[in-house]
Amino acid sequence: MVIDQLRREFTVRKGYWFAPKLFGYGATPVTWQGWAVTLGFAAMVIALATLIRDPAASVAVATALTVPFLALVHAKTDGGWHWRWGARG
Repeated sequence: MVIDQLRREFTVRKGYWFAPKLFGYGATPVTWQGWAVTLGFAAMVIALATLIRDPAASVAVATALTVPFLALVHAKTDGGWHWRWGARG
């Protein structure tokens, strides 16, 4: 069944918060910790984008938040990041 296959694909070992995407490059949150970090990151970027009026400062702050966020996601992804084509890997 397709649901069972998806459930297996998005199950991670203990200590990991993200699973590799099935297609493309990157990861998706699969635990509450991963979702909390992702939603917190998105909320901070949106809040700061609305509060900071200078475009250059806004980009600098967004970059300063994005780099550590991506490093955390990469470290907490079970299976690492590389290009994937579904079940074929």
